[in-house]
Amino acid sequence: REVLLSFAFFKPCLCYFLLPAPHPHPIVSQLIILGGFAYNLPCLVLYLLQLENYIVENMKSEMAQIQQNAVQNHTATMLEIGTSLLSQTAEQTRKLTDVETQVLNQTSRLEIQLLENSLSTYKLEKQLLQQTNEILKIHEKNRSGLLYHIIRLKHLHWHQCNRENSSTPLLPRMKQNIYKARRRKVTLTTFLAAEADKVMDCVHKLQLLLLKDAVVVLLKGGKREEEKPFRDCADVYQAGFNKSGIYTIYFNNMPEPKKVFCNMDVNGGGWTVIQHREDGSLDFQRGWKEYKMGFGNPSGEYWLGNEFIFAITSQRQYTLRIELMDWEGNRAYSQYDRFHIGNEKQNYRLYLKGHTGTAGKQSSLILHGADFSTKDADNDNCMCKCALMLTGGWWFDACGPSNLNGMFYTAGQNHGKLNGIKWHYFKGPSYSLRSTTMMIRPLDF
Repeated sequence: REVLLSFAFFKPCLCYFLLPAPHPHPIVSQLIILGGFAYNLPCLVLYLLQLENYIVENMKSEMAQIQQNAVQNHTATMLEIGTSLLSQTAEQTRKLTDVETQVLNQTSRLEIQLLENSLSTYKLEKQLLQQTNEILKIHEKNRSGLLYHIIRLKHLHWHQCNRENSSTPLLPRMKQNIYKARRRKVTLTTFLAAEADKVMDCVHKLQLLLLKDAVVVLLKGGKREEEKPFRDCADVYQAGFNKSGIYTIYFNNMPEPKKVFCNMDVNGGGWTVIQHREDGSLDFQRGWKEYKMGFGNPSGEYWLGNEFIFAITSQRQYTLRIELMDWEGNRAYSQYDRFHIGNEKQNYRLYLKGHTGTAGKQSSLILHGADFSTKDADNDNCMCKCALMLTGGWWFDACGPSNLNGMFYTAGQNHGKLNGIKWHYFKGPSYSLRSTTMMIRPLDF
């Protein structure tokens, strides 16, 4: 181009080219014009530059339109692809959900079958043990009877030999001994009668003293301080009795008091124990009436009774604390700020609020509204009758993650037991614990 321009400088072009107005075929028309100037190179260069500028200016709008069309087509394609991917993702999610539901249903069926097999095995083991005990009793009875008859025969033989060797003068001596024994009996009877009269006199005097004391108390218009009834173990503790043990407490609307175990050592004391498991000596597979009125011994394994728990938690607000220990000696607890249960018409429904503790971040008890169920009163939310499968009486809901009244299994037998003493968020759903204690205390203690 530089050569051509220099040529144009020494020999200027005498022709001027004007591009025509827009034409349906502008390039063709310009090529026709170029035909007449084929030998004038400078003029040809100028014309080509003008033609280049013309093409660039006219192509800008066309290129912009092409780019816009391309962007629109690309956007539509991407939207179509995105819609297709969303549809496929939704379909896959639905299929995965169906598969998950099927797996859960199959798992539940397998667990129920395993539990039924465990119950059948337990029943067979129990029947076998009973039959073994009966066989041992029969064997021992037969053995004892045989020994008794042998000894009796020996004695008869010995007496027979003595009779043959003894002489008749022994009879008067035997009569004399019998007479002396009768006299001693009469003397002893007279002595006992005199002693009984003395005891009765003491009893009458003591009754008179107690009667006088009661009259004095009534005249003063009140009870003595030491006879003030305790509503719970918190009252016992505040009265100055700070040693753990058995105390008598009085319940609202209950005709008789109740002996309970008071824990004065854990977390400040004042706890009324409502349930305790420690050695499996007590059978917790009981009916509704027994769980209503309670069973066991407060000094060992026992259940206070739903009616008494309802009565005590109706008089003020209470806190529930559950102490747990596994077979490795590890201890943990769960505590609930608010605890009370409904009455019998409400199936002793459980109400809890405010969970803390070291036995799991989540509560293994249903926090609100679970009814109490036993083997003869199915009040749970499962078609499978949790109290029969898991044993014991408890607030099962839909079998749920806990049952502290289940079967007691010893060390080595406590793994893989769905019907044992379980607290799911402490040791899992099939680990049976070593000991448990449920106890309550007033919220404002």
